[in-house]
Amino acid sequence: MNVFPRVIPVLLVSDGYLVKPVKFGAAKYIGDPINAVRIFNEKQVDELVICDIDASPKGNGVNFSLIEEVASEAFMPVSYGGGVASVADARRIVEIGIEKVVVNSVLGRHPEVVTEIAEALGSSSTVVSIDGKKKLLGGYEAFVSRGSRKLGMTPVEAAQRAEALGAGEVIISSIDREGTFSGYDIPLISAVTESVSIPVTALGGASGISDLAQAFEAGASAAAAGSMFVLNGRHRAVLISYPQQSEVRGLAEHLPGDGGRA
Repeated sequence: MNVFPRVIPVLLVSDGYLVKPVKFGAAKYIGDPINAVRIFNEKQVDELVICDIDASPKGNGVNFSLIEEVASEAFMPVSYGGGVASVADARRIVEIGIEKVVVNSVLGRHPEVVTEIAEALGSSSTVVSIDGKKKLLGGYEAFVSRGSRKLGMTPVEAAQRAEALGAGEVIISSIDREGTFSGYDIPLISAVTESVSIPVTALGGASGISDLAQAFEAGASAAAAGSMFVLNGRHRAVLISYPQQSEVRGLAEHLPGDGGRA
């Protein structure tokens, strides 16, 4: 059985605009997210993640108008995160046409919401995003809400909690690596993938195909990236791109032994 590797562009949105922060800090304006979706359609991207990075921190709630635009334009399955606070939010997102709902802040404040969403929509549609950051004296801490709030546990513990609550997938993002083009935090990815049985998506720091391969070798079921697919060159000029299909297929040899738990 041939398994096509999951290589996922992640589009970050703030106030309706496509942006790209570095280490969860100041964000560079990129453009119109809908235009990016159309370009990814042309490039035959198989999966896409859209996250409204300010929805929860600013208390704005879910941007349903953006979701409707994305769902009407995207040819591929889309996951959406940002401001999801209840099972009612999640139901509406899926009814609009989004395949998976990504939650983050509720893992700390209202973990029962993860279970409620999983029971209502199924675990396969319930994704928990966890942000990890290195501690000064070693180890990692887990954060939510754009890295502004500690969960009081490690990323491994947070991932295990997400799985126990019913999530069908975890996204592990490195705060230290986001937007740096310095490669994934492989020890972080390995620690999380070894601790749970659900699929893990790696995010934060990818700059090329070799980084994607390393994420798969570390046990990730999917390799996601933001800057790699929207910025280009030494001056970080805006350019929406995606690897050739042959390059993506070539990553199959690096997938975890079970075929990536797709």
